[in-house]
Amino acid sequence: MPLHDALLRWFDRHQRDLPWRQAKEPYPIWLSEVMLQQTQVATVIPYYRRFLARFPTVNDLANAPLDDVLSQWKGLGYYSRARNLHRAAKAIAEKHHGQLPSTAVELLELPGFGRYTAGAVASIAFNQPVALVDGNVARVLARLYAVEGATGEKLREAKLWAKAAELVSLERPGDWNQALMELGATVCLPKGARCGECPVRDECQAQATGRVEAIPAPKVRAPRKALRWAVAFCERDGKLLLGQRPAKGLFGGLWELPSAELAAKSTAAAALTKLFGKKPRTLTRLGKTHRTLTHRELTLEVYRVQLTGAVAAGAYQALEWVPHAEVSKRGMSTAMRSALDDVLTSSGKSRKPAGARAR
Repeated sequence: MPLHDALLRWFDRHQRDLPWRQAKEPYPIWLSEVMLQQTQVATVIPYYRRFLARFPTVNDLANAPLDDVLSQWKGLGYYSRARNLHRAAKAIAEKHHGQLPSTAVELLELPGFGRYTAGAVASIAFNQPVALVDGNVARVLARLYAVEGATGEKLREAKLWAKAAELVSLERPGDWNQALMELGATVCLPKGARCGECPVRDECQAQATGRVEAIPAPKVRAPRKALRWAVAFCERDGKLLLGQRPAKGLFGGLWELPSAELAAKSTAAAALTKLFGKKPRTLTRLGKTHRTLTHRELTLEVYRVQLTGAVAAGAYQALEWVPHAEVSKRGMSTAMRSALDDVLTSSGKSRKPAGARAR
């Protein structure tokens, strides 16, 4: 097929030299696909290398404590990816003798494997003729075949998946899927598409009708939800009080300074009293940190809190008094790490603790 020949020739000449493209084993390919979800290549590369150095095999990942995995992931965001990666590694070690299954059907049974990830691993790692659609592929196919609609619309997505399945190459399916992704990432850009460099521009219906910039239609995004948290900075005998969040939900499984959501008319004293099950002996405001997340605007209001006696875990999986030197080893969100760094810096205890923000 001329389309396949043209795109694969282009890919052979112009593909970027990315570390996971040198991988011979399925595990690094799977890892890269998970890390690249919602995250740019330039950000992923150093994380990918550090993660593989720390967990070089599926069994190494499966045998590691979740805290170690989350610590290696910190700063990369979307922590459910790391939790699912760890869960899937355990399942692979227990049920598949440490070897990733080779078919999309089997891969879909693993935690964290959706249609895209299963297609990517099956085609790239095992040369299976399985389609995939990510944001880049969707844009390329939508323009090539003038598929109308905005990103996320069910009818549009169904049409794109059907077209991807129709086109997937029986020869070099992994390279074909990567070529589509590469074209979307480097040439068929959301804005300022480089149509003059496109190897398949003569096949492109959007190009022929002058509608490249109109396809796909912009996605209507919901406004970000504003969240305010009262954050407790508690010290005792050279240790900090840290809480581990529930496994599911925002920052699931990560450690943080104990925090309570502030409703519109709630006070920090009331919120933290409810959190700890007792009234703090003292409460002193230290500062405020703001972070913009994908779906939320998060404000952390930090207070120095003195507590007496034992403290109940409450909504946390665990509450622990952690020595300052050990805090950096706990998986912590970038937002909370930023708030903690600000407090430690202002108090003169540390310019920036080891393992601080990665980006």
